Amino acid sequence: MQPIRIERWWPYLDTTAKQWLRENLRQDGIPPKVQDRIAEAGGPVIDPILDIRDWDFIETQSELVD
Repeated sequence: MQPIRIERWWPYLDTTAKQWLRENLRQDGIPPKVQDRIAEAGGPVIDPILDIRDWDFIETQSELVD
């Protein structure tokens, strides 16, 4: 089974969750509230929630796009 690509669910992710992810890049533990927002946007629900490619994607996203 292929992981859900972040490009597909990122546009639907709550802005506060995006901000937390940007401010806490590559953090081991993602708070349950942020995990819930990722799931609501159509993202993964099982660990690992985010892989290296996902963190790279988040790091390159501009806040102005949101």
